[in-house]
Amino acid sequence: MIRSLYIRVVLTFLVSVIGGTVLSFFMSTWMFKEQLNENAQINLRNFGQDVVRIYKTLPLLEADLFVREMKQLDSYYIRIYEATGQYKAYGKLNGHKPAEVTMDKLKEVIEGGVVQDTQKGIATVLLGLPLKTETGTKAMFLEMLAPPSTSFVVKWGSIFATSSLITGSLLILIASIYLVRPIKKLTKATRRIAVGDFSVKLNIKQTSELGTLARSFEDMMHELQQLEQMRREFVTNVSHEVQSPLTSISGYAQALKQVDLSDDERRRYLDIIIAEAKRMSKMSDSLLKLSLLESQSQQLGLSTLSLDEQIRRVIVALQPQWAARSIQFELDLQAVKVTADHDQLNQVWTNIIGNSIKFSKDAGVIHVSVKQDMNHVTVRISDAGIGISLEDQKRIFERFFKTDRSRSRKFEGSGMGLAIVKLIVSLHQGDIRVESEPGQGATFIVTLPIMTPADQTDS
Repeated sequence: MIRSLYIRVVLTFLVSVIGGTVLSFFMSTWMFKEQLNENAQINLRNFGQDVVRIYKTLPLLEADLFVREMKQLDSYYIRIYEATGQYKAYGKLNGHKPAEVTMDKLKEVIEGGVVQDTQKGIATVLLGLPLKTETGTKAMFLEMLAPPSTSFVVKWGSIFATSSLITGSLLILIASIYLVRPIKKLTKATRRIAVGDFSVKLNIKQTSELGTLARSFEDMMHELQQLEQMRREFVTNVSHEVQSPLTSISGYAQALKQVDLSDDERRRYLDIIIAEAKRMSKMSDSLLKLSLLESQSQQLGLSTLSLDEQIRRVIVALQPQWAARSIQFELDLQAVKVTADHDQLNQVWTNIIGNSIKFSKDAGVIHVSVKQDMNHVTVRISDAGIGISLEDQKRIFERFFKTDRSRSRKFEGSGMGLAIVKLIVSLHQGDIRVESEPGQGATFIVTLPIMTPADQTDS
């Protein structure tokens, strides 16, 4: 098996050129075969008549000598038969097999007839003419060894095939270099990317399919580079988030070994260890949730639900959090029914409203509205809390990202809640965005289709 693309291209061209040339030659020969035969017959007849006139004009011996010295014998072969079947030959066969002359043909010509025999091939003609001499009537058979027209076609075809093959081979050898060079670059780039080197520059300027492939490859390379960066950040963030509670648990566990600890201190240390363990467990659950959502192995359980009623229930469930800080809600909920996964969507509102409560000021107000148009429903959740900077808004939906790491202890969380929200909304073919200014609160806007594409198809 030939694996090199370069060799494949060259061989394909050579086979195409040779095959096309041979086919063209035989096609043109077949198309002009009748004309070639006709021209050959005319030339042969004229030459035969000239020989007949020579024998009529000159004595037999002189005529034989004259014919034997004719230059046309390079292309013609002459046989002069006696009635008995004996003959004299003029000209050289040069490996050519003479046409068969039967006794019937011989008899017919001796009696004054003309025999013309066209056999298979290109203008292979046998012509029999009566030849009257001073010793009696003889039979002359003329045969064209290499008709001028055929000779020209064969010569032209050979030259054309040879020149086409040589010229085409040189051109394809040069063109193949430029054709294969981008593929070699792509191969080298693939090997470098495989070992983690993303600093590859292809510099392929072609606009053909190879150029399109190269640009697609560069896009893929940039995506892989971003994925690799995200992977590294993910490992770093996980290590950081896990290290902090582990350090606390280890430190307070060591402190519990002290014998002179009071019961209050011991209980306080144990409460901290339990809280940190719960924090790690929650982070583990969030990571598992993200993994399931990203792989879509957790299929959506779609059902028709009342969106406004679901949001009311979430607010009621979070009452201990907002009531303790005297936070109030202003609701503008239009009655809307959507087709969605109840539990997944419930987590979206729990995370967003929970964040609004967490980052709102005491005795603040949170506004929640639900509006519907022809095909979509828009949910807006606004607070008047600390707000989010423009730079942080670009990364707020990334996992482990926290808008204010200096106050991460005050605002507990793993930084994965909004990443989970983003994935759930995306799985519902929806969109989520944030509008905020530092110190003036934040507004999360969630847009969902009233019916999923699959549900629309079923209906």
